[in-house]
Amino acid sequence: MISAVPTETFSVETRQLDIEDSSRVPRAEWVLNSPDPPGLCHELLGSIKETVFPNRKKPSSSSKMKNPWRFAVASFLQGLFPILSWGKNYKVSTFKSDLMAGLTLASLSIPQSIGYASLAKLDPQYGLYTSVVPPLIYALMGSSRELAIGPVAVVSMLLSSMVQQIQDPMADPIAYRKLIFTVTFFAGTFQALFGIFRLGFLVDFLSHAAIVGFMAGAAIIIGLQQLKGLLGISHFTVKTDVVSVLESVVRSINSELSPLNFVLGCSFLIFLLFTRFLGRRNKNLFWLPAIAPLISVVLSTLIVFLTKADKHGVQIIKHIKRGLNQSSVHQLQFKGPHVGQAAKVGLVSAIIALTEAIAVGRSFASIRGYHLDGNQEMVAMGFMNVAGSLSSCYVATGSFSRTAVNVSSGCQTVVSNLVMAITVLLSLELLTRLLYFTPIAILASIILSALPGLIDINEAYNIWKVDKLDFLACIGAFLGVLFASVEIGLLAAVTISFGKILLKSIRPGIEELGRLPGTDIFCDISQYPMAIKTPAILIIRIDSSSMCFVNANFIRERILGLMKEEEDKMTENANGTVQALILDMSNMMNIDTSGIIALEELHRKLVSQGKEL
Repeated sequence: MISAVPTETFSVETRQLDIEDSSRVPRAEWVLNSPDPPGLCHELLGSIKETVFPNRKKPSSSSKMKNPWRFAVASFLQGLFPILSWGKNYKVSTFKSDLMAGLTLASLSIPQSIGYASLAKLDPQYGLYTSVVPPLIYALMGSSRELAIGPVAVVSMLLSSMVQQIQDPMADPIAYRKLIFTVTFFAGTFQALFGIFRLGFLVDFLSHAAIVGFMAGAAIIIGLQQLKGLLGISHFTVKTDVVSVLESVVRSINSELSPLNFVLGCSFLIFLLFTRFLGRRNKNLFWLPAIAPLISVVLSTLIVFLTKADKHGVQIIKHIKRGLNQSSVHQLQFKGPHVGQAAKVGLVSAIIALTEAIAVGRSFASIRGYHLDGNQEMVAMGFMNVAGSLSSCYVATGSFSRTAVNVSSGCQTVVSNLVMAITVLLSLELLTRLLYFTPIAILASIILSALPGLIDINEAYNIWKVDKLDFLACIGAFLGVLFASVEIGLLAAVTISFGKILLKSIRPGIEELGRLPGTDIFCDISQYPMAIKTPAILIIRIDSSSMCFVNANFIRERILGLMKEEEDKMTENANGTVQALILDMSNMMNIDTSGIIALEELHRKLVSQGKEL
């Protein structure tokens, strides 16, 4: 029995060698005469098919033959509406968790939505509308279980800063509102197209470092703009750069400052930050910072109503339109001079909203151990914003702060968004009259209390330690948003990121390698000075995945330069000359004709000098 094992192994290996010898000729033909790759139309149709039928299971031949159309329709619907897949197994115990999470989420969303609407230069009810329709659509089409949908600070500020350059909201608020709805329609359309045609790479043009810098700059600008509500200033600049905002505050502080506004706003801001601190210190008090904004709204409204503070300089919201979302189909503008500008703002808003939502969704999906389909998310975001534009909503996306509250409250599925949307809907019907005396300073304090989460100093420091060029993109976005505008900040970040890619492509790293003592590992001698060079042999690694027309000549000249430097050192030390050059090209995935010619020239040069390659 023991001697039979090697005999059997030997016979198997012999048969394998015979098979390999017999297939060597056709295998060479496969390599030299490879089949043509699939065409563009085939790939495009396959991309759409994967979007419509994601993760589809192949049915048994019998079921497919019996009901082919039924299977196709079921797969299409489950791909478009993931709730049909997991909704079959939904339990009452799960609904209890989602119910509590949804109610907690609504208590935070109602005051935040009113505040973010004012940040977008819209009436308060439009923020509440945006917390109704988009979450309902996302609950049907989204793949994230935790993502909380609604208006967010950064997108609200982005819309107000870009759209008011086209239409002044003070001069003609109706035209401004129509333009906002049109921008929302374009944003949703772009998002849906990104998902259908697998164009998610466009979102990746904004690198992680650029987003960190952009968010920090936007948070500071948003915070400075809230000084208008906190100080009770009526005349405020429409510009978003920090210099213009500070100049406006200084000019107005002596003539328009309302001390009662300031005291009331700062008092509740301290309360909100204190509850936030308690919630972080004690995880069991997660509900406290979630309901603190609603408590602030209720208490401040009662204070103003009982003390008649609105007659002593405290600015209040006044009228909030009661009722359900109204149709805004007739308000969309697809004709006129501003359509192209609206499409441009919609594209920028779509990318920023997707970047924030997908980043938040993926982070919580990884914590809970499931995969988030990015393309499905884009399609869901697109459809919900298109539907929102038709029902008096502006651009909605996933909020990090509200998603964190949603998770802490025990949400299990996206049903918590449904509960939140229904609660906000009931509030629109029943509670809008009670918000008449809500002070604007409270809305400013609620927005200010949410901003610290957008500034991540630790992550910026980590980017600095890891990659200095990445940090340059981060600082470019930060300073651009802070001292110029949102568009300039984004453009600076994208330009620096592209410049980094081009720099690494045009001038890739060319490293001389040496062997680490006692190992067979070869490393860069500039990073590992203890590495030992091999006598008379120069080993060079090309740190690039591509050798093409933009870097081929640089690589060749750099290699020849390193060889000359090494020979000069060996001549000084009387150690002979370099006899062979070894190129480590294991990183190389692609080479074009320019790269091939550069290698041929390098080879001829070495042969003429009596050296091997």
